[in-house]
Amino acid sequence: MNTSELRLPAEWEPQAAVLLAWPHVGTDWGPRLEVVEATYAALVAAITRFEEAIVCVADGEIGARAAALLRDLGVELERVRFVEIHYDDTWLRDSGPLTLRDADDRFVLLDFRFTGWGGKFEASRDDALVAGLVERGVFRADAGHQRVDWALEGGAIESDGRGTILTTWRCLQARHPEKSREQIEITLRNALSATRVLWLEHGYLQGDDTDAHIDTLARFAPGDAIVYQACRDPDDRHYRELAAMGREIEALRTREGQPYRLFPLPWPKPILDEGRRLAASYANYLIINDAVLVPAYGDDADAAAARTIALAHPGREVVQVSCRPLIWQNGSLHCVTMQLPEGATARPSR
Repeated sequence: MNTSELRLPAEWEPQAAVLLAWPHVGTDWGPRLEVVEATYAALVAAITRFEEAIVCVADGEIGARAAALLRDLGVELERVRFVEIHYDDTWLRDSGPLTLRDADDRFVLLDFRFTGWGGKFEASRDDALVAGLVERGVFRADAGHQRVDWALEGGAIESDGRGTILTTWRCLQARHPEKSREQIEITLRNALSATRVLWLEHGYLQGDDTDAHIDTLARFAPGDAIVYQACRDPDDRHYRELAAMGREIEALRTREGQPYRLFPLPWPKPILDEGRRLAASYANYLIINDAVLVPAYGDDADAAAARTIALAHPGREVVQVSCRPLIWQNGSLHCVTMQLPEGATARPSR
């Protein structure tokens, strides 16, 4: 395949399904499994209103439990495909495939090396996840599977679907400290069939262990727009860093040399768990067919965040999903999901 024809679609382009992995007692969710399972069930229920969900389960017993919880919520299980496969944890934004496509609907599943966010956690089964899904026939038989022996997580990059990648230097430098910015950028452009990379120097969330993934901070939106997490509280420790990030975003330019349309998100009040601040971000939303699923944290800013995201994604229904249980493990709604482009998956036999 001529890689010059490939591109990384934007998240708002048509999708076949959303990929997830069901939590179980052997994952980090074990101590709070019941409440987290309820969150996953609500998330799958929201997804399946609009498209299929492909749910990884570690074994048949876990799959049966997940199916029962979904059935209790009225989910049409015909819109859920369960795949038995082993995994370390459930952050499929980072261990799932980055799927390139071309104008002829040919697909390449990029399988980057997953290191548990720079060796912080055991990740050998997660690193084998994409290959395992290919072996189980989740994707079209003619889809290419390309192993990339270079550490990259899906949450670290944003694509506008037209060759521009948005990322943070903090994260990519942490993964590849021996590489220069130029070397990293060349690898990104080549691997993702991109033409340019936009870097943010600032931005982080306390409690985040991804080294500043872009999907917690700033997101591309249709029509040359960027939605980003702002902080208007000068007494908050994030204020100066996120203000500096906002100025960087204001200075970014489109391919045509114009400023982006900007949608700053409101800031939730600090959420603590046993004295530890959790990484709550409204930027960690998921775009699906005809809808946007938006994190809600039980905060007064939830409604304003949903309105802002609705403005940035006109024509899509906005569905709020309670994500407070997810941020206990330092991620949110976008982090536990990976969209798959329309046409990339195989039709399962029923």
